[in-house]
Amino acid sequence: MKIYEVGGAVRDELLGLPVEDRDYVVVGATPEQMIDLGFKPVGRDFPVFLHPDTHEEHALARTERKTARGYHGFEFQANPDVTLEEDLARRDLTINAMAKDEDGTLIDPFNGAEDLSAGILRHVSPAFAEDPVRILRVARFAARFGFDIAPETHALMREMVETGEADALVAERVWQELARGLMEKRPSRMLEVLQECGALARVAPELAALFEDAARGQAALDALDAAAQARAALEVRLATLSRTLDPYAVEALADRLKVPASVRELAVLAARHANTIVDAQELDAEAMLDLLNAADAWRRPDRFEQLLSAAAAGEKGTERALARLRRAREAAAAVDAGAVAKAGPKDDIKERVGLARLAAIRQALEPTEEK
Repeated sequence: MKIYEVGGAVRDELLGLPVEDRDYVVVGATPEQMIDLGFKPVGRDFPVFLHPDTHEEHALARTERKTARGYHGFEFQANPDVTLEEDLARRDLTINAMAKDEDGTLIDPFNGAEDLSAGILRHVSPAFAEDPVRILRVARFAARFGFDIAPETHALMREMVETGEADALVAERVWQELARGLMEKRPSRMLEVLQECGALARVAPELAALFEDAARGQAALDALDAAAQARAALEVRLATLSRTLDPYAVEALADRLKVPASVRELAVLAARHANTIVDAQELDAEAMLDLLNAADAWRRPDRFEQLLSAAAAGEKGTERALARLRRAREAAAAVDAGAVAKAGPKDDIKERVGLARLAAIRQALEPTEEK
């Protein structure tokens, strides 16, 4: 039995990046032997075990065979006769198909280190085409590392789209990969890669529509990267990307991909109100109150701040507009709605609270703006 460190940990060590998770492949062992050694079985589809002390994942070397369309249609075989190279051959990219033995010796049958040094994402074998999730993963790695995609890999990705293999992707997996890609260093690159191979129109046609107008699309991508540089949360990044879309398109996108409620809500708000926010210098008190009400800025001040961040990402000269909005919100939020409610009849409480907030906004803004 031999144990090898594999995959992303080996890649990141070679790049000089911190390694958070380490995965291992075990060659020449049976499930029974692993259990006898104290490993805890956790794999559902194929034998994976947790180390008794470190709790790191150890998978038995395996091969896989495509049995149906999509990414669920695989038959796995794990037995002591499967070699390390056979296990590495089933992986997606050469930079992820490297291993290190217990002495630290690099095992690199597909020249992953060379591609890593050259900054190239290249598929290991034609079996890449059997799993459409790999299209999304390549785009995500491009966003993370800024690497180029090998021409033959790009051609294969496009072929997978054209033959309908990408249509087998389910919403949950698309969103999972898209969300991870949005959190990468340069998320715009992920969208560019998906657009170039035709996959974006299949999995997120609303986002593909951004590329129909070159200037509009580039502005959206630049804003997204600005949000990434500001280390914005996922909600803010998608909202930044969504702010130039029609709100109904954002809702359709969120429905299709089953986007979490908090992410969806902010994206829709950005699509509806981002333009108004950046033009807040021109708003009168009534329009300011309408905006604050629509954004539920009273009960959700943190989300309102996220909305401001999404609207302003990559924009120049928005500081005064945002400061004006914050000043208006602070003044209106200070209104004691309970006291207003007690001061009059119950049938017009909402209207009276609104008028009190409007007065507070006027008082907060006008003295400053008259100077």
